Amino acid sequence: MVGVVAVGAIPLAALLAQSNGEASFTVAETGRGYGSLQAAVDAIGDREGTIVIASGNWQDCAVQSEGVIHFRAAKAGTALLGGKACEGKAALVLRGRGATVEGLVLADISVPDGNGAGIRLEQGPLRVSQTWFRDSQQGILTANGVNSELVIDKSTFTRLGTCENSAGCAHSIYVGDYGSLTVTRSRFEQGTGGHYLKSRTARTVIEDCSFDDSNGRATNYLIDLPNGGTGAIRRNWFVQGRDKENWSTMIAIGAESANYSSDGLVIADNEARLAPGLSRNPAFVADWTGDSLVMDNNRLGTGIRAFETR
Repeated sequence: MVGVVAVGAIPLAALLAQSNGEASFTVAETGRGYGSLQAAVDAIGDREGTIVIASGNWQDCAVQSEGVIHFRAAKAGTALLGGKACEGKAALVLRGRGATVEGLVLADISVPDGNGAGIRLEQGPLRVSQTWFRDSQQGILTANGVNSELVIDKSTFTRLGTCENSAGCAHSIYVGDYGSLTVTRSRFEQGTGGHYLKSRTARTVIEDCSFDDSNGRATNYLIDLPNGGTGAIRRNWFVQGRDKENWSTMIAIGAESANYSSDGLVIADNEARLAPGLSRNPAFVADWTGDSLVMDNNRLGTGIRAFETR
């Protein structure tokens, strides 16, 4: 639904859904519908439950503070949480015992400190699939000091990131010291500042993804592991674009401080190139750690140097 406007406190899309006998937010286990996402979250409480979100632009957000909640679009790609951030943070603020997000569109989130995100993950494991993050300051932002896991599969990150606020840069994905991050079969494109993926976790796995910076604006690294760490960067496709704030490398390892050893970090079977018509000499991987990285069978386009120690 395009161009939805709010009527009072309830979006027009919600009113239309309710008038058609379709609840905006339904708890699958009970079949009960709710007019706001927060009401559905509160109804589940400390239990485990699934919230099915109907098609429409709900201009809504929610905070999960307990339980295990599965947020699922009734039809993938048609349920939009857009333009509203809870607690000045995100469309979904998650600090329960766990959560999953499937098939949603999370968009147009902007807050004064520059960290407006589709998802702010503060506690517990999270699995995201078939979800589109777009036109916000960040896609996903996590807390620090949590030993848990974030898993992302078959999702897209479009027109995200900024370095224009006092809080520092925002990124398409910014994972703090959160245990582990796994990203598979996902696409990053048209960044608007910062890095496409920044992870401070002890273990990061990025496989079968595409990082298309050809239409990026004022972007930095495609992947940044500023504190080192193990894991794998495999079978990904990288394109560095023209409009860069920092084009010196595509992948940065340990650029801030090597809190974790990167011995055995695998960077293999990737393909990288420059955007058509672009002539420069970035490194594919720049390493600040001096650890024993495992690099093999990376296919690099003209002008790209395989490795650089810094």
